[in-house]
Amino acid sequence: MSDPVVVTAIFRPVPGQFEAVYEALVPAIQEVHREQGCELYAIHKHQDGNTIVMIEKWESAALLDAHGEGEAVARLNASLEGKVTGPAEVTRLEPLPVGDSGQGVL
Repeated sequence: MSDPVVVTAIFRPVPGQFEAVYEALVPAIQEVHREQGCELYAIHKHQDGNTIVMIEKWESAALLDAHGEGEAVARLNASLEGKVTGPAEVTRLEPLPVGDSGQGVL
């Protein structure tokens, strides 16, 4: 069994496009929640008021890779054209569990 993968993706809307970026993410999130291996796919508004941070958790790197090549991501990327300053800044993280299993790891 593969280890889970945690991902952050940072979306930086162009000025005035925060709501449009949020609206583009909503159907993508609903679709991705149904993908095999998706354990967490949630967005958060950064304190700067104009950045959206997505936190993801995938059952394995292979299932994350399949997600990245999937239709939901392709549709999302197309819907974000002209609304963000560039591609999402994506970082893959390997959990380092410490302490309580419910609190020390995503």
